[in-house]
Amino acid sequence: MFDQRPDQSFGNAPQSVTGLIATLLEPGVALLVYIAVKLLYVDGVDRPDAALMMLTATLTFPGINRFRQRFSTAAVEIAKSWFSTLLILLLFGYATRSLPLFDLQQLMLWAGITPVLQLMLVRMGHRVLSQHARLPENRRGAVVIGAGPVGLRMAQRVAASTGQGIDVAGFFDDRTDARVASGAQDQLLGTLRAAAPYIAAHGISHVFITLPLSQQPRILELLEDLQTTTASIYFVPDVFGVTIIQGRLLDMNGVPVVGICETPFTGTNRLVKRLSDIVLASLILLLISPLLIAVAIGVKLSSPGPIIFRQKRNGLDGEEILVYKFRSMKVMENGAKVTQATKGDSRITPFGAFIRKTSLDELPQFINVLQGRMSIVGPRPHAVAHNEQYRQLIKAYMVRHKVKPGITGWAQVNGLRGETDTIDKMQARVEYDLAYLRNWSLALDLQIILRTLKVFKGEKTAY
Repeated sequence: MFDQRPDQSFGNAPQSVTGLIATLLEPGVALLVYIAVKLLYVDGVDRPDAALMMLTATLTFPGINRFRQRFSTAAVEIAKSWFSTLLILLLFGYATRSLPLFDLQQLMLWAGITPVLQLMLVRMGHRVLSQHARLPENRRGAVVIGAGPVGLRMAQRVAASTGQGIDVAGFFDDRTDARVASGAQDQLLGTLRAAAPYIAAHGISHVFITLPLSQQPRILELLEDLQTTTASIYFVPDVFGVTIIQGRLLDMNGVPVVGICETPFTGTNRLVKRLSDIVLASLILLLISPLLIAVAIGVKLSSPGPIIFRQKRNGLDGEEILVYKFRSMKVMENGAKVTQATKGDSRITPFGAFIRKTSLDELPQFINVLQGRMSIVGPRPHAVAHNEQYRQLIKAYMVRHKVKPGITGWAQVNGLRGETDTIDKMQARVEYDLAYLRNWSLALDLQIILRTLKVFKGEKTAY
């Protein structure tokens, strides 16, 4: 006899009404402002205008829910997003020779009003949601099962979400006061057995279970009791002490799976990253080809040895790859022990010191990018010997290999370039690399590329 119960599945929560409005806000404002500007000049919307509006809608839809962001964060993100949109439109207009079809004064007025109006509406949305959440009839009660550090943090996060309209009444836990997290003791409402009766009696609508997985028998018993109430039940896994990279909730054929550490380059993100690498690397190699020839001649004349130094590095998923650099040293270290370059290092040739400080020695790596071994932006690859050393000393060190190594990276444009003579310096570099993995976007890649240009002025940290 087979099981006739339907398969259980876990899907994403349906989008809220405010979330739907937020996703339509940015593209909607951009289109309405453009139409308003055209009407202001008593011009009709012709075919070029319609094409521009369609392209703008494609670039800005769907918008991001700015109502969930702080106002200062929303202001910065709106400015960055709109600037990127205008830049793409400008490049598209230049490539298609369609810029003369538009009135420059009208475009400038549209470009200036749109982000200001978007920001004003986000501000208005924040106020409306906050006022709506403060109304007594919209307040909902919640309790936290588990008065440990995870439960306390969950309660604090709920309290900080003023727009949610949720009030945490307190905690339920079987532990004694001495084992309850500091800050939760005064809000302890009772034991786990008392949770269901309290929830039913006080009309609690949200229950957050933060008990550790080791308490599975008690959790199952608690769930049986809570199903006699009408409260919504949420399980909060203890992941606050874990390095989260691209965390997400997956449904594996009805089994909920919490993604803790994943590469940001999956699906369309992977395609976008690879296409941007190919296009940019091809253009850059074409532009710098005279410079490559000049540096190659300089390396050849400065000291005997090959022009290109091929060094083993760890690439995507830790696999060994060969990385190309212009040779800057008299020696060719590539074994189990590799000594980092230091200030006044006798191994570095005079010409090698120049190309290292200006990062010209890295230019052949654009060939690695076209080969697919590297990316233009990503965590800088370290020598294999250094990886074996630091993976034992720094937590989550190897997580940086969830993506392809880059010619430049978030750590490098934040001053962490050159010698890492202490564990603290390497730790800081790894933290920036992990922040890049968490927050990757094409706009962030472009920002890093632009900020990298300053290294050609010569930085004191590169030896």
